[in-house]
Amino acid sequence: MSTTTDVNLPAPNPPGVPRVSLGQRLQGLGGNARQYGIFGALIVIVLLFQVLTDGKLLLANNVAALFQQNAHIMVLAIGMLMVIVAGHIDLSVGSVVAFVGGVVATTMRDFDAPWIVAVLVGLALGALVGAWQGFWVAYVGIPAFIVTLAGMLVFRGLALVVVGETLAGLPSSFIRISKGSLPPWFNYVSNMDVVTLVIGVLAVGAIVLSQLRARGALRKHDLHVEARGLFVAKIAMIALGIGILTVILSFSAGGTPIVLVIVGVLVVAYSFLMGRTVFGRHIYAIGGNRAAAALSGVNTRKVDFWIFVNMGLLAGVAAVFTTARAGAAIASAGQNYELDAIAACFIGGAAVTGGIGRIAGAIVGALIMGVLNMGLSILSVDPSWQMAIKGMVLLLAVAFDLLNKRRAGTQ
Repeated sequence: MSTTTDVNLPAPNPPGVPRVSLGQRLQGLGGNARQYGIFGALIVIVLLFQVLTDGKLLLANNVAALFQQNAHIMVLAIGMLMVIVAGHIDLSVGSVVAFVGGVVATTMRDFDAPWIVAVLVGLALGALVGAWQGFWVAYVGIPAFIVTLAGMLVFRGLALVVVGETLAGLPSSFIRISKGSLPPWFNYVSNMDVVTLVIGVLAVGAIVLSQLRARGALRKHDLHVEARGLFVAKIAMIALGIGILTVILSFSAGGTPIVLVIVGVLVVAYSFLMGRTVFGRHIYAIGGNRAAAALSGVNTRKVDFWIFVNMGLLAGVAAVFTTARAGAAIASAGQNYELDAIAACFIGGAAVTGGIGRIAGAIVGALIMGVLNMGLSILSVDPSWQMAIKGMVLLLAVAFDLLNKRRAGTQ
């Protein structure tokens, strides 16, 4: 007696492996839907403005300028994300940028210090400002909103004192930090900068390797992983995006902007810090449930203190970028920088209540803000309307996040 097997029937699950229903798969996908939606929104906005500007948005020099003009917001968004994930807010970063930038310029112009020394002074001063604010938040217990609101006034006033008038005449080597690009060490191939192409290939390889290792680690510990097709599609889209960006940048006048390299290093370092270290896990734990984190042995005061020290340090980096790009220190520098950084974090998926957010999401949020600024400027939209449009984008992003949470809570 022979038996037949229907080849259309699914194979039974191996012994001991629970069957995963379609609903469970969709639920797992939904956990990443917000992340994919952010990247999708960026692509849609880029394509929209590419059409509206008759192809001007993605001109090589415009793409390079996009990173040079928004590098300071990306840096501030990294620090602000950590602050927001821990359940705080920082309203002072714009004023700190102006104050630190004034000190950096004064150190070079009035004390004839080398630009490297001035940059180190600025970074140290930024960290000291962060320690000052972190002390009041972490050890005195004053809410961060009040402390940083006071800091916004204090450091704006100090910026006006330090920079009584515009401090210009800064060294060209310092200005190159924001306006310069990597030298064309390997010359050009068909008008494309080979250095930029090499960096793009290395970036794609590093991302693919890190994603494969992360997926392997999840499988090793029997944790949920994305469906293979979805995972491959995600990697392919990221590689394609970086490839297109690399080719466009390789045709720009200078190739890869120096600030893009610095931001890239910071993104990698802080993504590792937040995702792979005890300190990063403690930040998420505090934002998720401060009382439970304290009962679990997390030193919440220490973590809060170092979060603000780090925010001050990154504000110092942003001050260097801003001062170098302007070629001078200006007392009014940094206006609304804190709002742009906060908006980038929330657009990038950070939760208003804390405990949720990723560095990559904050960077994408900053890019969305940057594309909006550049696209609207190319279209000659009035600055007042630009501000209104960015405000609506922020409101819709937060509303979308809250609606998703309510929907998930009702399932």
